[in-house]
Amino acid sequence: MNSTLVSSIIFASVFAAALVGMAVRRAVPEDHVGSDAKEVVRLATGLIATMAALVLGMLVSSAKSSYDARKNEVAEMSSEILFIDRLLGQYGPETGEIRAEFRQTVEVGLERIWPSQASRQFELRPGDHGKILVDKLELMAPKTDKQAATKAQIMTLVIGLRQTQWLMFLKTEQNAVPPPLLLVLVSWLAAIFVSFGLFAPPNTTVVVALALGAMAVSSAIFLILEMYTPFTGVLKISPTPILDALSQMGG
Repeated sequence: MNSTLVSSIIFASVFAAALVGMAVRRAVPEDHVGSDAKEVVRLATGLIATMAALVLGMLVSSAKSSYDARKNEVAEMSSEILFIDRLLGQYGPETGEIRAEFRQTVEVGLERIWPSQASRQFELRPGDHGKILVDKLELMAPKTDKQAATKAQIMTLVIGLRQTQWLMFLKTEQNAVPPPLLLVLVSWLAAIFVSFGLFAPPNTTVVVALALGAMAVSSAIFLILEMYTPFTGVLKISPTPILDALSQMGG
C-alpha cells in the first residue's frame, strides 16, 4: 500500500467533503442550519469525532508497537551476528572459511534489505545463503568436548537467527491497516468535515483552516502506513547496528 498515494487521496477526499458542506449550506433553507439544527449536528459530529479519535489512536499505537518491534529485532540480530562470529573464532582456526562465508551471508542480507543503489528493490524475504551456512556448520567435526559444545551453541544461534529473519519477514508482510477499517475511518472524517463546512462562513481563512485540518488527519494516516513498512519510505529503520556488527567481525 503506497502511503503517499493513500494519504493524498484521503486529504483530497476529506477536504472535498468540507467544500461539499459549504456548497450544501448555500442550497438548504436557512432554518435547516439554525441554532437548533446546529446543536444536533454538533452532538452527532462530537460522537463521530470521538470514535474517529479512538480508532486513530489505536492505529497509531499499534503501528508504533510494530515499528519498535522490527527496530528491536534488527538490533538483536546484530548482537547475535557478532556473538556467532566470536564463537566461530573461539572454536578454532579451522573455521576461517566458515567465518568468511558467514560474513558474506551478512553482507548479502544487508544489501538485500538496504540496497546501496536506489534503483534496486529491497527484499526482506531471507535468501538461501543462510541455509548453505547451516549445511557447512553441520559438516564441522569437533575434536574436543569444548568444540562440540561450541558447535552446538553456534548451531542454536544460527538457526535462531534464521527464525528471527523469517518471523520479521512474515510479520512485516502481515502487519498493515485493513482496507475496510481505513475506509470506515475516512468516511467518519469526511462526515466530520462536511459538518464543518456546513456551518462555516465561506471565506479564505475558513478554507485554509479546513485544508490544514484535512492535511493533519491525512498526515497522521501517512505516518501510520509508513510505520507498517519500516524498511522502506521516510521512516526506514537504519542498518547501523548491522554495519557496526560487520565492522567488528573477524576480529
